[in-house]
Amino acid sequence: MRVLFATSEAFPLIKTGGLADVSGALPKAIRQLSTFKGDIKLVMPGYSAVLAKLKHVETIANIDVLGETCTILTGTIPGTVLDVIAIKNEALYERAGGPYSDENGKDWLDNALRFGVLSRVASLLCSANSPLPNWQPDLIQCNDWQTGLAPAYMKLLDNSTTKSIFSIHNLAFQGNFHANWLTRLELPAAHFQINGFEYFEQISFLKAGLFYADQLSTVSPTYAQEIQTESLGFGLQGLLQTRSNDLTGILNGIDTQEWNPELDTHLPKNYSNQRITGKSAVKKKLQQQLGFQIDAHAPLLGIVSRLTHQKGLDLLPSIMPQLINQGCQFVILGSGDKALEASFTDLAKRFSDQVSMNIGYHEHLSHNIIAGADIFIMPSRFEPCGLNQLYGLAYGTPPIVTATGGLADSVTDTNDATFKNNTATGFVLKSVTSASLLTTIQRALKIWKDKTDWRKIQKNGMSREVSWEFSAQFYLDLYKKTLSTH
Repeated sequence: MRVLFATSEAFPLIKTGGLADVSGALPKAIRQLSTFKGDIKLVMPGYSAVLAKLKHVETIANIDVLGETCTILTGTIPGTVLDVIAIKNEALYERAGGPYSDENGKDWLDNALRFGVLSRVASLLCSANSPLPNWQPDLIQCNDWQTGLAPAYMKLLDNSTTKSIFSIHNLAFQGNFHANWLTRLELPAAHFQINGFEYFEQISFLKAGLFYADQLSTVSPTYAQEIQTESLGFGLQGLLQTRSNDLTGILNGIDTQEWNPELDTHLPKNYSNQRITGKSAVKKKLQQQLGFQIDAHAPLLGIVSRLTHQKGLDLLPSIMPQLINQGCQFVILGSGDKALEASFTDLAKRFSDQVSMNIGYHEHLSHNIIAGADIFIMPSRFEPCGLNQLYGLAYGTPPIVTATGGLADSVTDTNDATFKNNTATGFVLKSVTSASLLTTIQRALKIWKDKTDWRKIQKNGMSREVSWEFSAQFYLDLYKKTLSTH
């Protein structure tokens, strides 16, 4: 079985969010399955960071794609044998800023072309005109809107025999662009319609993937159901309902080589479910670095997140002063909504010895927050899967979450019944409100004070199977199902 994994980012080459973690870990986990007989390669844009980090780079071909001359390179991700096909085009990808936006956070105006090229190269790799000699995949897995045109190109231009899966990591990001891009993207105008890639008179990369791919997947079973409803379908629930038999929800896993408290090189002291005492040393070091009072009896609450309406963290600032007065400490790492950044920054200035606001993303600090915090806060309004709550479980940092998407699939609320049967792993809000968040935090803190009961919840979470190996087998089953479907 030859598999091509198309993505716009992959850790450790480049990362803006969870898609990178999945793209870096899932192909590797599939390769390592004893039941997988074959080969898997990634295809992605050759951003400056990617070109700088790839190992064993070779130039394969120069090809013209959508009016752009691109160099196709191959290389490997450092520390692995996972092959990457990188698309080098200096004008499109080697820019200051991020993969999707400039240094000021504004989307690149030519994102339609940048990810149209990614999709077109991916489709060509699945065709008789592949620039990669002697390697044509049996199946391609496309991920999120940035690769959504690939199944359309395969069906409409290439008549490709390669099967396709389109994976939805977040339906809210759709890649919708003005119809003026139709010619430049070399899309057949006849398919700019409701039964095609047209969405409210725009070209929708996401809808193209949903409409033309052979099979669909998303990142948790609950989210697979939620996106077929009006509230979370973002206007595409009708199409998803018609394709419900082709839609599979598979909960993400985590890379236990990168995220494992027993092996984590970011931590000042490692620990495990059997030797949990090292966690207190991480907390102590984190308190020291943040300028907090070093106090094992002060509950430390951690947040690592994009600061957006989706993540629900706007519920927190209004209740923080009350929790701070009760002795709580807060460490926040993230960026996004400027008003929310300002709210947390103001609290950090007012309560500098109990609140630390860190704007941006920092891999080292994120590991230490998830390991050093007592409780992890993640009150998302919707969450396709979420990875941070899985990291919290693995690191003995019980999460506070809402009952949505992958959060509902991975975190079991602590109550009398779940505590007794050893399934309690965290705390679930009754509603997405500040009052409910405060009540849930208070409920968690009450149990946290009883170290024996708290240790039981930690142990339940740390015993839960959250590795990619478990989820990778489900993907392999989906691959086999896709290849057997005519």
